[in-house]
Amino acid sequence: MTMITIPLSEDRFAQLRIWAEQAGLPPEEFLRRRVEQLLDRPDEQFRQAASYVLQKNAELYRRLACPVT
Repeated sequence: MTMITIPLSEDRFAQLRIWAEQAGLPPEEFLRRRVEQLLDRPDEQFRQAASYVLQKNAELYRRLACPVT
């Protein structure tokens, strides 16, 4: 497993501690989980592009799914 270190101002670290306490987690675990969530979700630009393509081609997809016999 790889470890990283990031600098935070005292104010930012205080806010991080508050959020972590509210979640019932140590700050390190809170950040690890948030980073995992960020890395697991699709990129916003990709989601927008995929949504556009699906909407633009909805009729074509419908016709391909139900061919006329």
